[in-house]
Amino acid sequence: MKHILIVDDAATVRMFHRQILETAGYAVDEAVNGIEALEKSLLSSFALYVVDVNMPKLDGYGFLRELRGCDIPQAPAIMVSTEAAADDQKLAYASGANAYLIKPSNPAQLLLHVRLLIGEADA
Repeated sequence: MKHILIVDDAATVRMFHRQILETAGYAVDEAVNGIEALEKSLLSSFALYVVDVNMPKLDGYGFLRELRGCDIPQAPAIMVSTEAAADDQKLAYASGANAYLIKPSNPAQLLLHVRLLIGEADA
């Protein structure tokens, strides 16, 4: 079973994403900010990250930059944000994101990106 880390400071968003991903058969862990996510990433291996941009302590951009600089196996990341400007997307990709989705996430679109990024054949 593929293990996915949801990184978002909003409990309702974490629950929404968790429900979508667990229903699709994924194991899910959560972090409330980039610092907690980084700590979990150093202790466990994840197949994918679903990352919010705006969080306290360490935002999504900072988390991905730090993660990409670590000497650990790297997994793809989907940045999910309310920020819809092209500059926000460019910054997400520059920080290490592999996909960018606008909140609120469309469940089918989120699952399509998840399946494509973790290399599942039925995507």
